[in-house]
Amino acid sequence: MALMREMPWHEKPREKALQYGIRTLSSRELLAILIRTGQKGRSVLEVADDLLNKSGGIGGIARMSIPELTEIHGISETKALEIQACFEISRRCALEDALQSDVISRPEAVVRWLQKELGSSLQEQFLVIYLDQHHRILFYRVLFVGTINAGNVYPREIFREALLRNCTDLLLVHNHPGEDPTPSKADLALTGRLQKAGKMMGVNVLDHLIITRNRCLSMKESGLLEEQME
Repeated sequence: MALMREMPWHEKPREKALQYGIRTLSSRELLAILIRTGQKGRSVLEVADDLLNKSGGIGGIARMSIPELTEIHGISETKALEIQACFEISRRCALEDALQSDVISRPEAVVRWLQKELGSSLQEQFLVIYLDQHHRILFYRVLFVGTINAGNVYPREIFREALLRNCTDLLLVHNHPGEDPTPSKADLALTGRLQKAGKMMGVNVLDHLIITRNRCLSMKESGLLEEQME
């Protein structure tokens, strides 16, 4: 591959972005702008290719730690931090949009944020979203990490927060590290247990969302929420 300085100006990522817009760039070109410089005998685009190959695609980079990023020749700790900063900015933009949204009328904004918040995690995480009277996010908290089942998710931890904040509606969320959001028997049993506990305390479990990097299953929309209360 030709070195960057040897490429025609209109093929260089920075010049191409300035001339035609940032959205015209490929994933490798976007990464090349972040990485900025290559190594002796290797262009920055080749370094970007190495990163994409190691991560399995642009989305996989969000899963990578600083040590994993710096294993790639041409990516220093500083460059690794800058790459991580881009994904963190993206997560915070999605969160800001979600915080301004009614989760009932605009669930897609919440799902976009949750996919950035949990979708890339290699561990299961159980997050609870507490809502105000207008169904906007009051606050949220990851309460449990690890295998999610009825044995290690404690209702008292979930509903204590709701009662302290005078919150009457909440959403349950957890991620599946794979790409399949189908609920397990343990997921369904846990949902039913928490619904019943919430009903006793006057707190409504509006939905249980299962998140993957690219998909989301709503137990309410799937008719599974009502089944667990029967």
